[in-house]
Amino acid sequence: MSNATLLIIQGTDQGARFEIQAAEVGLGRGAHNELRIHDTEASRSHAVLSPAEGTYLLTDLRSANGTYVNGRPVTRQLLTHGDRIQIGRTILLYAAPESSSVLQQLVDRIDLVPEHDPEDRANIVGEASPQEADALVTLSQSAALQSSDRSLQQTLANLQVLYRITEEAVRPSISLDQMLGRILDLIIESTGADRGCMLLCDVQTGDLAPHVFRFRRGVDGNEKMPVSRTIVDYVVQNRQGVRSSDARTDTRFIPGQSILQGGIREAICVPMQGRHELLGVIYVDISTAPERAILDSFRGGKFNEDLLRLMVAIGRQTALAVEDNRFEQAYVKAERLAAVGQTITILSHHIKNILQGVRGGSFLIDMGLKEHNEDLIRKGWNIVEKNQGKIYHLVMDMLTFSKERQPALQRGDVNTTVAEVCELMQARAAELGVQFQWNLAPGMPTSSYDPEGIHRALLNIVTNALDAVEGGDSPIVTVQTGHDPATRSVFITVSDNGPGIPSDRLQHIFNLFESTKGSRGTGIGLAVSQKILREHGGDVAVASQPEQGARFTLEWPIMEEESVGSQTYSH
Repeated sequence: MSNATLLIIQGTDQGARFEIQAAEVGLGRGAHNELRIHDTEASRSHAVLSPAEGTYLLTDLRSANGTYVNGRPVTRQLLTHGDRIQIGRTILLYAAPESSSVLQQLVDRIDLVPEHDPEDRANIVGEASPQEADALVTLSQSAALQSSDRSLQQTLANLQVLYRITEEAVRPSISLDQMLGRILDLIIESTGADRGCMLLCDVQTGDLAPHVFRFRRGVDGNEKMPVSRTIVDYVVQNRQGVRSSDARTDTRFIPGQSILQGGIREAICVPMQGRHELLGVIYVDISTAPERAILDSFRGGKFNEDLLRLMVAIGRQTALAVEDNRFEQAYVKAERLAAVGQTITILSHHIKNILQGVRGGSFLIDMGLKEHNEDLIRKGWNIVEKNQGKIYHLVMDMLTFSKERQPALQRGDVNTTVAEVCELMQARAAELGVQFQWNLAPGMPTSSYDPEGIHRALLNIVTNALDAVEGGDSPIVTVQTGHDPATRSVFITVSDNGPGIPSDRLQHIFNLFESTKGSRGTGIGLAVSQKILREHGGDVAVASQPEQGARFTLEWPIMEEESVGSQTYSH
């Protein structure tokens, strides 16, 4: 059974994720709580979570502002997956624990038949492509134009607008304001409004604040849009949309208030009602010049009840889009925080091991200086020097992986770079008692590559191979070069006769911080090597079986002469 989790999706601690491990978990502002919430509206001991019936029971501890689940005040509540817990202005998303046995039962109930059965194809009675979904909009528009039923025309037109709004809501956006701006453009286009704005509730204070503003072409965009506080407050309090056509005759609003001061003749304001809370309002209006007001009064207003109902539906769709955006931002922030924490933990552990080596070498040097023992000094210095090399390679790998760059291509013979790496690692192999051999293919074609990048990529893989065979029987590491005229590519292979890589780990070895060497490895080297090869348009492939060693192949295309430019590959 996995642990339940709480993700803060709104509030000061947005993005923080907590895994519930204790039998009882306190929630509140006080430092004694296992789950501390930095929210001034939360009580010091606000609520408690305790296991019950395969999930968790949430109990309010007589808090000052109460505890809410899915927008409803609760005293005791059994939680289910996806529940939203509100404490003060902080909202937490509850993810129930999952049982692996239950999941396996669900998987076992699906039988994906691999055999090809001609009768299955014969049983297909209809087909539709994803592009035909767009045709629904065109068909509804055509049907609306051909129909004489005004009610049907309006209904089909509204469906068309909602379809387009839904598309905008799910389209990838750089920011929330960008998405809301596109939706507001569609609202103005479909309603004929002069101007429109969206006011969102601040997650900390709950106050409404403008986020986006749009206006119709031909309208002076520099002129301020008067938004009636009277109408907005009414919509927020009653959670329903309103249409104001000539404010002077609307009995819901008292004459002399802000609606009259702006001279607004027609306005629609609707709530952005989310799943459990109000997220803001959408406000659109039409300004009518005094000389046109008399004529328009005989024709009736441009806004009608059908448009009001459409706007209410749009407000709901927009609110759901805002909620989904906030969920996504919270998850992204949580994943980023988790990645940062994992990075710091792994690097700190590795750096600590290196520093321990430096301290050990320094201790021998200090002892040798006191005893005037040159052998002890030399031994200590060798240890320090080796750990200095580890620090250098760690930093260079981190820099290589952290930046997107173009390789500094140079025309040359790959054998030259491979020979440099092998000569560099020869002493290390001898120290480990490894038979290290390299076979450089004669007649290798000259190609454009980044010598420094390929050097680092190969060095990481050779180092891994030497570590893999260390302590084994008759350990051997072999490096070979070659080229494939058919694919016009060059390659380097690194083979070893070590213990191999388990099949379930093969697909993960190039992931950042995935290491098969335990505390000896950082999990950065292979990820860096793969990144460098992909920057060259190639890749790193691995073939391995348990107890039969491993074979890594670095391959990339032979680049043409004209592809060599003034690109840089700097650290």
